[in-house]
Amino acid sequence: MKIKNKIPVVVIFAPTASGKTALTRELFSKSGSHFILNAEIISADSQSVYKGMDIGTAKPDKRLLNEIPHHLIDILTIDKQYNVSDFISEADKECVHIFERGKIPVICGGTGFYIRNFLYGLPKTPVSDEKLRNELLQKIKTLGNRTLYEQLKTIDPVSAEKIHVNDSYRICRALEVYYSSGKTRTSFQIEPKFRDEYDFTFIVLKPPRDVLYERIRQRVDLMIEQGLEKEIHSLLEKGYTKDCPGFKAIGYSEWFKYDNKDDIVKAIKHDSCKYAKKQYTYIRDINGSCIVDYRGIEDIEKVIEILKPLIPIQ
Repeated sequence: MKIKNKIPVVVIFAPTASGKTALTRELFSKSGSHFILNAEIISADSQSVYKGMDIGTAKPDKRLLNEIPHHLIDILTIDKQYNVSDFISEADKECVHIFERGKIPVICGGTGFYIRNFLYGLPKTPVSDEKLRNELLQKIKTLGNRTLYEQLKTIDPVSAEKIHVNDSYRICRALEVYYSSGKTRTSFQIEPKFRDEYDFTFIVLKPPRDVLYERIRQRVDLMIEQGLEKEIHSLLEKGYTKDCPGFKAIGYSEWFKYDNKDDIVKAIKHDSCKYAKKQYTYIRDINGSCIVDYRGIEDIEKVIEILKPLIPIQ
């Protein structure tokens, strides 16, 4: 039963290359043969916020962006840091505005860390210590991500399991919490209860692993064909450097680690498949999720069945 006086929000988690873009077009665009809801999309993708990073993040095409309003895409240059508190703050505003326009907000993406914290709210961790943060960032630059990541694995293995080794921001933040408070970030976790201001419908798309990995490999090949290398060179020509937060993303960071293009492509495929597996660690224990075995549009009726309570009565 839907609770009155709460904003209804659909949350769709799906790993990279799982078919979520095609799904949203079918369900929320009037051009789709399965159109059921007048909605607007709020992207839950930590890298799609960056301007100029289009191919490597597989952003929705211009046609879809014209058909369905999308938010939190192309809002920052790649030298700016973007974190989960930024996402929640902006997503909260967008949910209110979308609902006021008489539409359903749909949070959709593969950054499980963002989605988990949007559903539950942020734990009250210690206030950021700028001096300590800068010291940790400097260590990252001199010693590399791997060294500090190994420290985090020793101090807080639960947090480390959920953070990618390339994610210098979250590695530093988890270490900062420990060094400033003497407690692990995990110990600050809040009660796993959905936030009160929303009425969530939470859907998890789960393709078979072998199918997903093959799609990822095909997508990487397509990105190369579409000009991913040229996209990166274009950003470098604008003055951005390999140390920019945007370039830490999978699909971009590998170009600064290897000289041979074949090695780069192989690394992107490997890192992307590994990340797809890790994406589920944030959402696998969330109560109230509707897990859908999803191979593609042929399974769309499973999703429609979950969304039926939200469909307006004609």
